Amino acid sequence: MPAKDTILIVGHGSREDSGNQEIREFTAQWRARHPEWRIELCFIEFAPPELNASLLSAARTSRRVLVVPLILNAAGHVKMEIPEAIEQARAACPQTEILLAPHLTACDPILAILKRRLRKAMGALDMPDPTTTGVVVLGRGSSDRGANGEMAKMARWLLEEGDHELVDLAFTGITWPRLEKVVQRHVLLGMRQIVVLPYYLYTGTLMQRIHRQVEHLRGQYPQIRFTCSEHFGFEPEIFALMDQRVEDLRAGVPDSRLPCDGCSYREIAHDLGHGHSHAHTHDHAHDHAHGHEHEHGHDHAHEHAHEHEHEHGHHHDHDHSHAHAHHDDHDHAHLHDHSHTHAKAEDQPA
Repeated sequence: MPAKDTILIVGHGSREDSGNQEIREFTAQWRARHPEWRIELCFIEFAPPELNASLLSAARTSRRVLVVPLILNAAGHVKMEIPEAIEQARAACPQTEILLAPHLTACDPILAILKRRLRKAMGALDMPDPTTTGVVVLGRGSSDRGANGEMAKMARWLLEEGDHELVDLAFTGITWPRLEKVVQRHVLLGMRQIVVLPYYLYTGTLMQRIHRQVEHLRGQYPQIRFTCSEHFGFEPEIFALMDQRVEDLRAGVPDSRLPCDGCSYREIAHDLGHGHSHAHTHDHAHDHAHGHEHEHGHDHAHEHAHEHEHEHGHHHDHDHSHAHAHHDDHDHAHLHDHSHTHAKAEDQPA
């Protein structure tokens, strides 16, 4: 008889196996916390077991599959690839219910981790004065404005709930600003110390690159004291968020499912044939007030990012972005507003 529920953790996957191993260790610890749960793990890319095969296996051996992304931000992988894999599994196993939880998101538990990381970093400084110490929240860049916006929200919350006068946001790729530009601004504004807070769950090639970048910056600005915290890892808030995702799905809590699962606009974006490295935004706004005003915007952004690290102390970023927008506006009136945004982005692997 099939198991009642399978909980399928979906990790991003990394070219650096130490990052994948950390996710495997997280899964082992989560299983130990819930021995009554059937918990499986898969990766979107770079590491086995693979998402589609794992999801299909879980659907064939369970009455219900709860898909829980162990991912901080929702860009193309969460909004497009996971829902597409779920649709394929539903078609192959129509008798199995498959539910998709949201990613971890920008929320108070994640803010608590950032605040704890910041306190620890400040304690490592010779002069832990928040008025002369700049803070940079540094995360994975995306061509999805929603994913970048979640990070911006975290940086803003950190500013509002702390004593630091300068808390900025930077990205490791795809979008801007980059760490070097933000550090330059902090130095010009008179900061004597700078704390870099990586917004990453686990280690990987990008975490290694971040530490190299900070070393380069120490050489470039010898008068500034830099400190760089570690990735989030096995913080209790991450386990609690994963617990909550499962409990909410089982209880049918409103908004406990990712909106992109089954969304027709995601399917339209897919049908247009856009690949991994493209961002697609489909905004549909309809306003009525005595006549009609229909605004259909289809924005396609194509981004190509190439980053080169040189150990002699120079960091070069080459980004080439091309955006094409097509808008048709029709004026009528009565007021209804419907907006749907979907982005397909290939974020840089961790």
